[in-house]
Amino acid sequence: MFIISLTYKRDISEVEPHMAAHMEYIDHYYAAGVFVASGRKVPRTGGVILAVAESREALEEIVARDPFCIHQLVEVEIIEFAPSRTSPELTALLP
Repeated sequence: MFIISLTYKRDISEVEPHMAAHMEYIDHYYAAGVFVASGRKVPRTGGVILAVAESREALEEIVARDPFCIHQLVEVEIIEFAPSRTSPELTALLP
């Protein structure tokens, strides 16, 4: 499992024009079963995505397709972790 942390490098006024394309990208990878949760940071300095992927390299390729990355609007940090416990609702995320 991975945590993808996106931090805006540009003013939100430069990010907003790309939001619709970013949301299409997000929707695509939810449908593909890669993204399992996502949302804005509070305060609104970027966003966070929880993802499952076969490897870090595969996820890096997926992240590179994000319009926010293509237009160099965000810094990206990918954190890999191995969940060992979850709430009952999230047990499907365990290895």
